[in-house]
Amino acid sequence: MDADFDTAVLGLAMPPGVEAALREAGTCRGDACATMAALMRAQALAPEHPAVLIAFYRHYFYGHRPRQARHVVRRALAVGAQALGLPRVWREVPRLALAGARHDATTRFYLFALKGYAYLCLRLDDLTEAGDALALLRALDPQDCVGAAVLEAVRRRSLAGPGEDDATPALQATGAAAWASLA
Repeated sequence: MDADFDTAVLGLAMPPGVEAALREAGTCRGDACATMAALMRAQALAPEHPAVLIAFYRHYFYGHRPRQARHVVRRALAVGAQALGLPRVWREVPRLALAGARHDATTRFYLFALKGYAYLCLRLDDLTEAGDALALLRALDPQDCVGAAVLEAVRRRSLAGPGEDDATPALQATGAAAWASLA
């Protein structure tokens, strides 16, 4: 793991000007053009800094623009994978549990990015893609430290179709038990 990336995930160690640009983006949330201009300045200074990617993701997510948010989270996955020494394409990541799912900032960044990707796929009715991402999450985080099992329960309910809601009960467990209850 890269200690510098861990620090970056926590919003620290930003290149000069990035923090000010992100702060400006946060203060002008009601003005979409000003917010985007500030985010673009931050991106120009640090295109792969986790704080910049998170800011863009939040801007699109809370702006109800899931397609753009999914594009950003794909970039975040590639950046996180590189920091972890994993393949940049999430589909090529070995299906082995990642150490540090509970406490390591870089690992959690990657897992939460993958969870965000799965969530956005669900929102965009891409249930197959969401299922593939969630299957990888299950392998990487078998203890369900990031709470992705609940998304798999939602996906299964969506697959069940109307009138079949009782066929897939609501998830009542947490941690590894959550994944086990979906077996």
